[in-house]
Amino acid sequence: MGKLLWEPTEERKRNANITKFMDFVNKRYKKNFRTYQELYEWSISKIPDFWASVWDFVGIKASKGYNTVVDDVSKMPGAKWFIGARLNFAENLLRYKDDHTAFVFKGETQRSARMSYAELYDSVARLAKSLREMGVAPRDRVVGYMPNMIETAVAMLATTSIGATWSSCATDIGPMAALDRFGQIEPKVLFTADGYFYKGKTFNTLLNAAEIVKGITSIKKVIVASYIEEKPDISHVPNSVHYDDFLSKESELEIKFEQLPFDHPVFIMFSSGTTGKPKCMVQGAGGILINHLKELITQTDLKREDIHFFITTCSWMMWNWMISSLAVGNTLILYDGNPIYPDPGAMWRLIQDEKVTMFGTSATYINYIRGQGLKPGKDYDLSSLREIWQTGSPLLPEGFEYVYREIKKDLHFNSSSGGTDINGCFCTGSPIIPVYAGELQSLALGMKVKAYDENGNPVVDQQGELVCEASAPSMPLYFWNDSNGERYRRAYFSVYPNVWRHGDYIIIHGDTGGITFFGRSDSVLKPSGVRIGTAEIYNQVENLEEVTDSLAIGQNWRGDQRIILFVKLTEGYHLTEDLKNKIKVTLRKNASPRHVPAKIIEVPDIPYTMNMKKVESAVTNLIHGRPVLNRDALINPESLDYYEDLKELQTN
Repeated sequence: MGKLLWEPTEERKRNANITKFMDFVNKRYKKNFRTYQELYEWSISKIPDFWASVWDFVGIKASKGYNTVVDDVSKMPGAKWFIGARLNFAENLLRYKDDHTAFVFKGETQRSARMSYAELYDSVARLAKSLREMGVAPRDRVVGYMPNMIETAVAMLATTSIGATWSSCATDIGPMAALDRFGQIEPKVLFTADGYFYKGKTFNTLLNAAEIVKGITSIKKVIVASYIEEKPDISHVPNSVHYDDFLSKESELEIKFEQLPFDHPVFIMFSSGTTGKPKCMVQGAGGILINHLKELITQTDLKREDIHFFITTCSWMMWNWMISSLAVGNTLILYDGNPIYPDPGAMWRLIQDEKVTMFGTSATYINYIRGQGLKPGKDYDLSSLREIWQTGSPLLPEGFEYVYREIKKDLHFNSSSGGTDINGCFCTGSPIIPVYAGELQSLALGMKVKAYDENGNPVVDQQGELVCEASAPSMPLYFWNDSNGERYRRAYFSVYPNVWRHGDYIIIHGDTGGITFFGRSDSVLKPSGVRIGTAEIYNQVENLEEVTDSLAIGQNWRGDQRIILFVKLTEGYHLTEDLKNKIKVTLRKNASPRHVPAKIIEVPDIPYTMNMKKVESAVTNLIHGRPVLNRDALINPESLDYYEDLKELQTN
């Protein structure tokens, strides 16, 4: 059992949305559930009843109800959900039309804007009218190459109100990476901006947009939002028009929400694309909607009075997840820029000034501010903050302890993990159960998650592969250009037929019900044939004050494999022999002699995908003389330059 860090008060448990949901289920099904675990067990044993209850509890708006919740919950892939229902994704997110603040935009440069729910509805109505008039129809693809700004959210809502399918990438990725994504799905419309700000610098991206348009002949219109300039020159961008000029001038329009089947395509999400062109995962409107609202309302405990934001870009599925909280009627802060500019306290000032109640971030960010010795709880007024939602990669127990020691003692630390694939969580938090260091609190409601050993048997208190044994509504409908479904089946179902294999190593703890993540199961090292997960190394090395970040890969060496450890050091430290020995002793003592690297090499940076995952595969390819197929899929592609032709890897 990890160290107990937080327990909710009786008042907090009593006022939680999930407690009200439990009462709802108890009354409907004549049950007497009192604990999260009881509710969870019921949610995976009575899956159709559970999702029907979520439908009613979160108030899904539909013009036509469903006949059947699911045809065959054991069928993966291919289960059909909420058969017969007709609804619209955007209509469910735009159920409020009052003066309550919907969006607060905050740019790194201190540029800001606010928009009420009434103004949001009006903006979406005007943009949807213009899109319809230019011929956008259900199933057309509309894409965004955009910063995290209000216009991006409005564009997504207008697109989905028509029944067209939305896909997006942030403007901080290169044009070739955007082409690799958007080029596959042949969009009709591209939304973009004239540029963005990062670390105090201005980046004009109109040339990138022009390159994208020239590479995708299906694009009929490019709609350019102004961000870095008032009215930029867009004459060199084919088929372009300024956002404000494209927006209908009519007012008090009513949105015509297209009523569509539950499984109508709403989003196309992309895999990281570090081993080739990204996979295009097509996701259904109803499945994404009901899963997001389940997570936002019952597991995250969001309410109308909440003010929340996530450090994200529209390249990451957390952007889609965050925008869905409009259905709750809360206030969303859209932040664009570097989260540590002009200094590491930037986000905490924002939380203080805007009285944020729920803050979403990554393990990478928490590890960074911890390494910098930041004490947000001491330096800022965080009295409004009641929850931190963390995801992206596993966080060490020491990271959990840092949150409670240096940020806030009475706080729900909701560490979650799932994937772009399901646009949601397999494992997440709950406001009514304790938090233990290094453990995600719970398996997500309705997700029949197990840990499998190497023989495919479920295990508890033992490391295994994360699998899901039953279908869930937000699993992809299909992959784009995968007519026979072979790529989809190969991605998740080739190891355990009819069971979703996600590719993460986990332990499900029998005493707490919590889950510890150990990183990707496809990032396995095998020195002398012994399987070692890279996270087992990171968990030890990144707990040293001298090490900010690290990357472990296996190098083929003289008929075997040896471990190479790259370390990014905390400012002020250098990789001395003493530090190398300290790292080796720590790994030998706390992991095993097998975990000790053959070489430790200092690097200026560690490569990450847009989804904040370490890119072990790219570095492995480089050191073996193989090409990296898609550098543009990385958030920091320049970091790879250091790993090429390292002389240290040619010697014992």
